[in-house]
Amino acid sequence: MAISTNSGGNGSRRRGNSQPLAEINVTPFVDVVLVLLIIFMLTAHVMEYGIDVDVPKVSLVKETAQELPIVSVQKDGNIFLDKDPVGIHDLKVRIQQRYANAKGVYIRSDGHVIWETVAQVMAEAGAAGFKVYMVTQPEDSLGRPR
Repeated sequence: MAISTNSGGNGSRRRGNSQPLAEINVTPFVDVVLVLLIIFMLTAHVMEYGIDVDVPKVSLVKETAQELPIVSVQKDGNIFLDKDPVGIHDLKVRIQQRYANAKGVYIRSDGHVIWETVAQVMAEAGAAGFKVYMVTQPEDSLGRPR
């Protein structure tokens, strides 16, 4: 005795008049979205805290005809007014002795000097009533310092 569950006998496995199932399987899609979410969550804080900062070089330098005093700060923290050593607290008096009507001062420092020393010289010159101009090194057209 044989039992057949095929209705109609034409070899089709569909039941009745129903159409084939056309549903999208969303499980792989959800898995991929969750993996991407985890990756973005892990890399978001790295992008915020892992940024290295390069001090920019300037590409345009105006030529000035002003005769202003030049305060130089060396790598070891020594301060010079033109070519003579000067203490940070004597800076105002020495500038006024040499340059009676100076309205500003150029500050030039070594690229490896501690920033705190430069900031103190800038603050002292600003408190003395001078405009502070920073001396920078221009880049050539290829991006290298001249």
